[in-house]
Amino acid sequence: MDIITIAEQNQRAAWKIVEDTGIVPEWERIGGEVYIVGSLKSGLMMKNRDIDMHIYTENVDIAESFSVVKKLAENPAVKEVQYKNLLDTEEECIEWHVWYEDTALCKLDMIHIRRGSRYDGVVERVTDEIISRLTPELKRTILQIKFDVPEGMLIPGIEIYHAVFTGGVRSYAELERWRKTHPLRHSLEWRP
Repeated sequence: MDIITIAEQNQRAAWKIVEDTGIVPEWERIGGEVYIVGSLKSGLMMKNRDIDMHIYTENVDIAESFSVVKKLAENPAVKEVQYKNLLDTEEECIEWHVWYEDTALCKLDMIHIRRGSRYDGVVERVTDEIISRLTPELKRTILQIKFDVPEGMLIPGIEIYHAVFTGGVRSYAELERWRKTHPLRHSLEWRP
Protein backbone atom coordinates (compact mmCIF):
# COMPACT_ATOMS: atom_id res chain seq x y z
CA MET A 1 0.00 0.00 0.00
CA ASP A 2 1.20 3.51 -0.81
CA ILE A 3 2.67 5.52 2.09
CA ILE A 4 0.30 8.45 1.48
CA THR A 5 -2.72 6.11 1.55
CA ILE A 6 -1.57 4.65 4.88
CA ALA A 7 -1.17 8.13 6.34
CA GLU A 8 -4.63 9.15 5.10
CA GLN A 9 -6.17 6.03 6.69
CA ASN A 10 -4.41 6.84 9.96
CA GLN A 11 -5.72 10.41 9.81
CA ARG A 12 -9.30 9.26 9.29
CA ALA A 13 -9.06 6.73 12.12
CA ALA A 14 -7.57 9.32 14.50
CA TRP A 15 -10.22 11.94 13.70
CA LYS A 16 -12.88 9.28 14.28
CA ILE A 17 -11.44 8.64 17.75
CA VAL A 18 -11.51 12.36 18.51
CA GLU A 19 -15.14 12.46 17.41
CA ASP A 20 -16.23 9.20 19.07
CA THR A 21 -14.72 10.08 22.45
CA GLY A 22 -16.26 13.55 22.52
CA ILE A 23 -13.02 14.74 24.10
CA VAL A 24 -13.03 18.22 22.56
CA PRO A 25 -16.48 19.16 23.95
CA GLU A 26 -15.43 17.71 27.32
CA TRP A 27 -12.44 20.06 27.51
CA GLU A 28 -14.61 22.93 26.31
CA ARG A 29 -17.07 22.11 29.12
CA ILE A 30 -14.46 23.29 31.64
CA GLY A 31 -13.57 26.36 29.56
CA GLY A 32 -10.71 24.78 27.64
CA GLU A 33 -9.56 26.02 24.27
CA VAL A 34 -8.47 22.90 22.36
CA TYR A 35 -5.83 22.75 19.63
CA ILE A 36 -4.97 19.62 17.67
CA VAL A 37 -1.22 19.72 17.00
CA GLY A 38 1.53 17.44 15.74
CA SER A 39 1.15 14.66 13.21
CA LEU A 40 -2.66 14.60 13.20
CA LYS A 41 -2.90 18.26 12.23
CA SER A 42 0.01 18.10 9.77
CA GLY A 43 -1.07 14.88 8.05
CA LEU A 44 2.16 13.14 9.07
CA MET A 45 0.71 10.32 11.20
CA MET A 46 2.28 6.97 10.45
CA LYS A 47 2.99 3.99 12.75
CA ASN A 48 3.11 6.02 15.96
CA ARG A 49 -0.60 6.77 16.35
CA ASP A 50 -0.49 9.64 18.83
CA ILE A 51 -3.23 12.24 18.87
CA ASP A 52 -1.62 15.38 20.27
CA MET A 53 -3.81 18.06 21.86
CA HIS A 54 -3.03 21.23 23.74
CA ILE A 55 -5.76 22.55 25.97
CA TYR A 56 -5.53 26.06 27.39
CA THR A 57 -7.38 27.46 30.39
CA GLU A 58 -6.71 30.64 32.39
CA ASN A 59 -5.94 28.53 35.45
CA VAL A 60 -5.25 24.82 35.47
CA ASP A 61 -7.60 23.34 38.03
CA ILE A 62 -6.55 19.77 38.83
CA ALA A 63 -10.07 18.64 39.79
CA GLU A 64 -11.54 20.02 36.55
CA SER A 65 -8.80 18.39 34.51
CA PHE A 66 -9.49 15.08 36.25
CA SER A 67 -13.23 15.47 35.56
CA VAL A 68 -12.57 15.55 31.82
CA VAL A 69 -10.33 12.49 31.88
CA LYS A 70 -12.73 10.68 34.23
CA LYS A 71 -15.44 11.06 31.60
CA LEU A 72 -13.07 9.80 28.91
CA ALA A 73 -12.00 6.83 31.09
CA GLU A 74 -15.63 5.67 31.25
CA ASN A 75 -15.30 4.72 27.57
CA PRO A 76 -14.61 0.94 27.43
CA ALA A 77 -12.04 1.51 24.66
CA VAL A 78 -9.82 3.41 27.13
CA LYS A 79 -7.28 0.92 28.47
CA GLU A 80 -4.83 3.06 30.46
CA VAL A 81 -4.48 6.62 31.76
CA GLN A 82 -1.27 8.36 32.87
CA TYR A 83 -1.17 11.68 34.74
CA LYS A 84 1.84 13.95 35.19
CA ASN A 85 1.64 17.18 37.20
CA LEU A 86 4.09 19.76 35.85
CA LEU A 87 2.30 22.81 37.25
CA ASP A 88 5.32 23.79 39.35
CA THR A 89 7.69 23.75 36.35
CA GLU A 90 8.21 26.31 33.58
CA GLU A 91 5.81 24.25 31.46
CA GLU A 92 2.89 24.98 33.85
CA CYS A 93 0.80 22.06 32.67
CA ILE A 94 -0.73 18.71 33.38
CA GLU A 95 0.10 15.94 30.95
CA TRP A 96 -2.50 13.28 30.27
CA HIS A 97 -1.62 10.19 28.25
CA VAL A 98 -4.59 7.97 27.44
CA TRP A 99 -4.31 4.67 25.58
CA TYR A 100 -7.36 3.98 23.45
CA GLU A 101 -7.96 0.73 21.61
CA ASP A 102 -10.09 0.59 18.50
CA THR A 103 -8.77 -1.56 15.63
CA ALA A 104 -5.29 -0.75 16.95
CA LEU A 105 -3.83 0.94 20.00
CA CYS A 106 -3.75 4.73 19.84
CA LYS A 107 -2.56 7.27 22.40
CA LEU A 108 -4.14 10.61 23.19
CA ASP A 109 -1.48 13.01 24.49
CA MET A 110 -3.42 15.85 26.07
CA ILE A 111 -1.44 18.70 27.60
CA HIS A 112 -3.56 20.97 29.81
CA ILE A 113 -1.65 24.28 29.89
CA ARG A 114 -2.09 27.54 31.73
CA ARG A 115 -2.89 30.30 29.23
CA GLY A 116 -0.04 32.84 29.12
CA SER A 117 2.64 30.41 30.32
CA ARG A 118 6.07 30.27 28.69
CA TYR A 119 5.13 27.66 26.08
CA ASP A 120 1.68 29.04 25.26
CA GLY A 121 1.22 28.53 21.50
CA VAL A 122 4.76 27.27 20.83
CA VAL A 123 3.87 23.81 19.50
CA GLU A 124 0.93 25.25 17.58
CA ARG A 125 3.25 27.67 15.76
CA VAL A 126 5.83 24.97 15.03
CA THR A 127 3.10 22.69 13.66
CA ASP A 128 1.84 25.50 11.43
CA GLU A 129 5.39 26.25 10.23
CA ILE A 130 5.95 22.58 9.37
CA ILE A 131 2.68 22.51 7.41
CA SER A 132 3.61 25.70 5.53
CA ARG A 133 6.96 24.22 4.44
CA LEU A 134 5.64 20.76 3.62
CA THR A 135 5.92 19.97 -0.07
CA PRO A 136 4.52 16.70 -1.48
CA GLU A 137 8.10 15.41 -1.75
CA LEU A 138 8.96 16.31 1.86
CA LYS A 139 5.70 14.82 3.11
CA ARG A 140 6.43 11.54 1.34
CA THR A 141 10.02 11.57 2.68
CA ILE A 142 8.92 12.14 6.28
CA LEU A 143 6.20 9.49 6.07
CA GLN A 144 8.64 6.96 4.58
CA ILE A 145 11.21 7.62 7.30
CA LYS A 146 8.52 7.22 9.97
CA PHE A 147 7.38 3.99 8.29
CA ASP A 148 10.96 2.67 8.22
CA VAL A 149 11.64 3.24 11.93
CA PRO A 150 12.01 -0.29 13.35
CA GLU A 151 9.15 -1.69 15.42
CA GLY A 152 9.57 -0.92 19.10
CA MET A 153 11.83 2.07 18.50
CA LEU A 154 10.34 5.44 19.37
CA ILE A 155 11.73 8.50 17.64
CA PRO A 156 9.71 11.65 18.29
CA GLY A 157 8.33 13.15 15.10
CA ILE A 158 9.96 16.49 15.92
CA GLU A 159 13.39 14.81 15.64
CA ILE A 160 12.52 13.51 12.19
CA TYR A 161 11.22 16.93 11.09
CA HIS A 162 14.41 18.55 12.44
CA ALA A 163 16.58 16.11 10.49
CA VAL A 164 14.61 16.51 7.25
CA PHE A 165 14.19 20.30 7.33
CA THR A 166 17.52 21.27 8.91
CA GLY A 167 19.82 18.45 7.85
CA GLY A 168 18.43 17.48 4.47
CA VAL A 169 17.94 13.88 5.66
CA ARG A 170 16.04 11.77 3.12
CA SER A 171 16.06 8.20 4.52
CA TYR A 172 15.96 6.28 7.78
CA ALA A 173 19.66 5.32 7.39
CA GLU A 174 20.55 9.01 7.03
CA LEU A 175 18.39 9.78 10.06
CA GLU A 176 20.35 7.32 12.21
CA ARG A 177 23.63 9.01 11.26
CA TRP A 178 22.18 12.54 11.69
CA ARG A 179 20.85 11.82 15.20
CA LYS A 180 24.31 10.70 16.39
CA THR A 181 25.95 14.00 15.47
CA HIS A 182 23.00 16.42 15.68
CA PRO A 183 20.87 15.54 18.71
CA LEU A 184 17.82 17.74 19.18
CA ARG A 185 18.32 18.85 22.79
CA HIS A 186 15.61 21.53 23.06
CA SER A 187 12.72 20.46 20.85
CA LEU A 188 10.48 23.29 22.09
CA GLU A 189 12.98 25.83 20.76
CA TRP A 190 13.45 24.38 17.25
CA ARG A 191 11.75 25.94 14.23
CA PRO A 192 11.70 24.53 10.69
